Amino acid sequence: MSPDSTVGTRWCFGADGAADLADAFHQFLGSLEYRPQLLGFGEPTHGVAEFLRLRNEAFRHLVEREGYRSIAIESDCLAALTVDAYVTEGEGSLDDAMETGFSHGFGGLTENRELVAWMREYNGGHDAAEKVRFYGFDAPTEVTGAASPRQALTALHGYLASNLEPAFLPCASETIDRLVGDDGRWTNPEAAMDPSKSVGASQEATQLRLLTDDLVAALTSQSPWLVDATSYEDWRRACLHGRTAAGLLRYHARMADGSGSRAAQLSRLMCQRDAMMAENLQAIAAQEARRGATLVFAQNLHLQKHRSQWLLPAGWGPLEGETLSWWSAGALAAQMGSQYAFLAAALGSTAEKGLDAPEPGTLEGALYAATEGPCIFDSRRLAEALRGVGSELILRTDTSTDHGYFALDPDHLDGTDGVLFVRDVPAAPVGERPPAS
Repeated sequence: MSPDSTVGTRWCFGADGAADLADAFHQFLGSLEYRPQLLGFGEPTHGVAEFLRLRNEAFRHLVEREGYRSIAIESDCLAALTVDAYVTEGEGSLDDAMETGFSHGFGGLTENRELVAWMREYNGGHDAAEKVRFYGFDAPTEVTGAASPRQALTALHGYLASNLEPAFLPCASETIDRLVGDDGRWTNPEAAMDPSKSVGASQEATQLRLLTDDLVAALTSQSPWLVDATSYEDWRRACLHGRTAAGLLRYHARMADGSGSRAAQLSRLMCQRDAMMAENLQAIAAQEARRGATLVFAQNLHLQKHRSQWLLPAGWGPLEGETLSWWSAGALAAQMGSQYAFLAAALGSTAEKGLDAPEPGTLEGALYAATEGPCIFDSRRLAEALRGVGSELILRTDTSTDHGYFALDPDHLDGTDGVLFVRDVPAAPVGERPPAS
């Protein structure tokens, strides 16, 4: 630990101090008043190989030295079940897990493949209680659309129909198929900009929302019997399908709402997506509480404890220049108190994303001038040190070729518990880099 008059308490690794990232993470966790059940680890933009590499290294340390037993990433919660089955039970192949177990194009990233392969190898030498689990905590959505509720509803109904008397079920599976209809009408990308293209306000969608409510009610009210007749794991998976079905139907209903400006509607869609993320994180925390803590990896905007904002870039037509605003999953998870901590990530420069060295008057500029290599900073001490310097920092505004990059707001340091700063990342393309999600 090395105090600095400019940047406060920091734990550096690599070229600038501590022996390795594991040592820095260990000291950072030791600085927290409580050990969290969920440790959020953000990235300032998707697809920079260095942050994914650091995530993998950090997770290995957290598993081997800190007792962590799971990781949750910003990827489709239902698709991730395929990855978890592979890493825990060896079901399928690594290629299958990467191809079908990720959303947003993340399955094509070399570092994600390395993470999954390591988890499978680790689990091969440990019993069930010690195996590491893989979770996706994102909703089955993209920026411009959402999935059909068919998969989630069919799985939920199938679980209940296999274990309860017909009287507990509000409908037959054929009714769900009929009401869902053609999946293509649910995934129409035009619906994000044109509410009239959305199926979310149709009579069928309204009926599905009522049926989903009844199915989830049966899942809850009959939980003692269901857990005994099947298993806690099977029941929790049914709960995931129920949450996802209900959340998707709410999302589609939002898409069909033409009231107010479209920017306001998109903000509400972001709220709904992050609310689904937060519900999944809370469920993961509850499920893993007896085994160990969980590392949560996603874009900073989804994990920060403050309200998130996104200035829509070129390519958004009439919405270009509009600002979306929503409560992030991290802001909602922060209601868990000491169970949630957030380590934000900040970036100095990277040729990979066309981001030059930051201006001195920004938070990234201050960290850039004070470090020679990557460091983890204590947020409270960092904020105190920056206030002591006497100059007010401004938000970084220089342009990256990747519109998915978001600078760290110096006014929101109190919404983080730590900041991992990477000074310079050389151009090192690895696999296909997905767009912002």
